[in-house]
Amino acid sequence: MYYIYEMMKNKYISRLLNGFFILAVGLFLLDHLSSFDIKSQPIKSFVYFGVLVLAPLALVWNLWNSKTPKRKIISIIVPILTILGILLIGPIKIIFSSSSWKTQKILYQNEHSEFKKVEFQMQDVGASGYNRRTVKVTYLTNFFMIIDPVEKDIDKHSEWIKIDKEINELGLKSQ
Repeated sequence: MYYIYEMMKNKYISRLLNGFFILAVGLFLLDHLSSFDIKSQPIKSFVYFGVLVLAPLALVWNLWNSKTPKRKIISIIVPILTILGILLIGPIKIIFSSSSWKTQKILYQNEHSEFKKVEFQMQDVGASGYNRRTVKVTYLTNFFMIIDPVEKDIDKHSEWIKIDKEINELGLKSQ
């Protein structure tokens, strides 16, 4: 009876750990390699720090917990590739880019959709200061957005209305 309980417990731990790991890796790849951006700081921190912590944890767990050699090999492929990616990018660079972009000013609003805006955004990168960008943003939810570069002549397009609204999500003092 105890053996069955242990097997069930290991099965649920494996599913939970690997599920969170795959979710973190998927969101990390979307955020890092595409125009998809995570707006929510708690979610972005979970994703970036989750990849750093869960990759070695999933590797060790899957090596220890998998019963057959075939299952063991299959279950360690993604953690090994993730660890190699972390080493290639650099863990420090991942930590410094774990801060979400904060809207400082909404420059333009799309006439047809309230979810499309042109924003000036800043990202706190610790002791290195702030990264700055002006991007066209399409909000999918309050937590996720898609960004695109802004054309130089955006003010000549009729679908964009200039609004210059201060947001200051970083809470910086005006100079």
